[in-house]
Amino acid sequence: MAEMMRLQIVTPDEAFFDGEVSMVELNTADGEAGIYPKHIPMVVAVAPGVLKIHGADGVKKAALLSGFLQILPEKVTILAEACEWPENIDGKRANEARIRAERRLAEKNPQTDIDRAEAALKRALVRLSLVDGN
Repeated sequence: MAEMMRLQIVTPDEAFFDGEVSMVELNTADGEAGIYPKHIPMVVAVAPGVLKIHGADGVKKAALLSGFLQILPEKVTILAEACEWPENIDGKRANEARIRAERRLAEKNPQTDIDRAEAALKRALVRLSLVDGN
């Protein structure tokens, strides 16, 4: 049996996940990361992406939208802005958010907050990737 570590994911609304896992894959500000038990301690900024939780019952995927990751040898904690299971994502709403963000970016209006529009687009694309089954 593979070594296990505890994963806790907390959002402002809920304790999203708390359990034993063999590996966690996610996007960080520095790129993609895979974390195994006994990883060196560190704190990392989370970037929007698909979170993959490897456990005894297979791999679960969730939309992880941003936050911070604390890694300890036996425990990983993610403090997330939002984290959503695929079955809880409203595909229509995510697609509408994608369209709005793309429209804002295409307008090239000097009043548009480009960083905010790009972040909204990334979040929508992450959600849609899970709804579409990718």
